[in-house]
Amino acid sequence: QEQLVESGGGSVQAGGSLRLSCAASRYIYSMAWFRHSPGKQREGVAVIYSSAERTFYAESVKGRFTVSRDRAKNMMYLQMTNLRPEDTATYYCAARELWSGNWYDEGLYTYWGQGTQVTVSS
Repeated sequence: QEQLVESGGGSVQAGGSLRLSCAASRYIYSMAWFRHSPGKQREGVAVIYSSAERTFYAESVKGRFTVSRDRAKNMMYLQMTNLRPEDTATYYCAARELWSGNWYDEGLYTYWGQGTQVTVSS
């Protein structure tokens, strides 16, 4: 069973930046970030596919967040800039072996991390 481990969460003021990291023990084709805040459904934030390093983002974070990965280290990152209070959530790393289906469908992901909290104050 693959274990994903997130790190890098914290508290920042609006307009600030944070970088989240996700460590995997091996190469996995599709890796994504999801987030969940109280009273809301968990939502897909960004995904990166190994093939050509294709990326997709939720509309709410486009232009502010950047997902990347280091295949040699089996790491994925989420650089978050211009953070807003509505970005406050627990952020989860997720992964799966395939790429078919809607990337933001959490049901498609096999492996999950424990989550890291991001709090943005106004």
